[in-house]
Amino acid sequence: MTRSPRKDPHVKPNGAIRKSQLLGAFGPGAMVDLIDDAVVIGGLDHWSFTGKGARSISAPRLREALAPALRNAGRGELSVEHPFREPPTCDDKAPSQQCGVRALEFPQWFVCQNPQCRALVRGRFALERKADHWHHQCTSTHQSPAVPVRFVGACARGHLQDWPWDAFAHRGPHDGDPCPMANLALLEGTSGDFSEIRVVCRTCGTGQSLVSASIPETRPTCVGHRPWLGNDEPEDCEEGLRLLVRTASNGYFAQIMSALSLPSGDSALEDAVASIWDIVATADEHALPVFRRIPKVQVALANFSDADVLQAIEARREGKIAVPGPIRTEEFQRFVAQPEPRPGEHPTPKDDFFARRLPVPAAELPLGFERIVVAHKLREVRAQIGFTRLEPITADLEGEYDATSLQVRAAPLGSDTDWLPAIEIHGEGLFLQLREVDVVAWERRDAVRERERELRTGYEAWATLFRARAGGGSNDAPRDPPPFPGARYFLLHSLAHLLLTAMSLECGYAASALRERIYCASAQSPVPMAAILLMTGTPGAEGTLGGLADQAVRVRAHLRRAFDMGTLCSNDPVCGAHSPATARSDRHLEGAACHGCLFIAECSCERFNAFLDRALVVPTLGQPTQAAFFTRRP
Repeated sequence: MTRSPRKDPHVKPNGAIRKSQLLGAFGPGAMVDLIDDAVVIGGLDHWSFTGKGARSISAPRLREALAPALRNAGRGELSVEHPFREPPTCDDKAPSQQCGVRALEFPQWFVCQNPQCRALVRGRFALERKADHWHHQCTSTHQSPAVPVRFVGACARGHLQDWPWDAFAHRGPHDGDPCPMANLALLEGTSGDFSEIRVVCRTCGTGQSLVSASIPETRPTCVGHRPWLGNDEPEDCEEGLRLLVRTASNGYFAQIMSALSLPSGDSALEDAVASIWDIVATADEHALPVFRRIPKVQVALANFSDADVLQAIEARREGKIAVPGPIRTEEFQRFVAQPEPRPGEHPTPKDDFFARRLPVPAAELPLGFERIVVAHKLREVRAQIGFTRLEPITADLEGEYDATSLQVRAAPLGSDTDWLPAIEIHGEGLFLQLREVDVVAWERRDAVRERERELRTGYEAWATLFRARAGGGSNDAPRDPPPFPGARYFLLHSLAHLLLTAMSLECGYAASALRERIYCASAQSPVPMAAILLMTGTPGAEGTLGGLADQAVRVRAHLRRAFDMGTLCSNDPVCGAHSPATARSDRHLEGAACHGCLFIAECSCERFNAFLDRALVVPTLGQPTQAAFFTRRP
């Protein structure tokens, strides 16, 4: 990672970030603290590839799901040939600006570290660069180091800019007569509380406390800056500008979509045709040989005859081969259809997916379970499609984002690119499906319905706060949060957290190395789903140790451990009696859940530890036993 601008291509970069981190916390538009500077990670236009160029990642079904949403959101067309690219790989022994990710200096305002000075100045006008440090001339004979100010301005549409310190300090009686020789200083108290932080003008004596920046009625209007795009022109924006701490957790929420690679003999040709459909949609027996001369068509159809290709094209035209539906529904159906293993059957090095149903009679499965599928090999492709600030946009139960949220709320990753950054993760997992009839019967219990009403009331209280925090902007900005997921999702999500914690004690992986993937759809859906996938994997590695897959034969023991952990929390009775409907804090999205029982590392959770309630999984202190899916120990 290189701070821009620098003219010498051989200068050592200012920092290093793993490729997997460039999808998430340190993606395009994220603010990062270096040793001597503060920067914003450059957009995709500032990513440089050398040598063999960008490594393309194949994920046809993920592209099929993303392309229409991006098109409808006005983001342009996603490349057919190379829609996903891995972040650039740099040479640590010979780093160069010719390969890597540029980071642009942000913010432009700095604070002098001399306690007697504390001047708040623009770096390019009032500071001197010496040995990679900025220095402020406090007096005619003394210089002091200066650091980037820790406060910036952001809006709900992802825009980012320097806080208008000059106008903010002179707000009020001086609005119509700004100080011609402003001399700003940022004065902080001992506690660091906003009420003790003031920006003052030493020339005219005016000033403001940072507390006043949080008043919605007095917020300045965002001007639409997007510094991660470089010299990109500001876009129109009517949102209220929010004061944001650079390192705050709400400064960047990456929007990630992922899909498992599910190859099979039946779908390989379908995937190939889908990847080049824009070219071959009108092909016939005379045009197909001509189309095959196009390099990307030649590569995609290399293993298929003209007759098979023409048959697949005709079937797709007539709708006999449906365009792939929701990603997780398709994955769920593929897991459910897995056969039992045959003697001597093993995955090959070329397999991206190899799963088999655990050969256990239904009567011997733990009560409430339909099937257990062991995924010895998994390949997951994760792509970042955008990001938000201040408030995250939650994906739906299929793990997808609608076009409206992509258009209005999310910020783009680049200004003129037809690809998305992505990584592929190779690993293993366990697929656990609950028996649908048992889940439906559980959902009909009076205790479950009452608990669901309580959780919904808490959700509505959170939704009201969400709308209030998102208010004050353009009329077309969405103000509605994602829909309430329902008791079924709370059950599956909470069960996944309990099992992840229980299995981490024996499977050889730390709890933070395990992740969940929830498959949830109501009984009224075309494909009802009630299953979880517990998985692990590493970007760039060719597999894992097999420890998680080996736990399939011990699922009952892990369920017992999970049952014991869920029935009594170290924070009971406070945790068990927590009601999201009457909570006076921000804990409106969880029932009986806390760091002592259900919360896990956020990198392992799809919902950042929200929508959890162990009372719907196991008997919980202070809650009716009939609300639990597992009323007795497995």
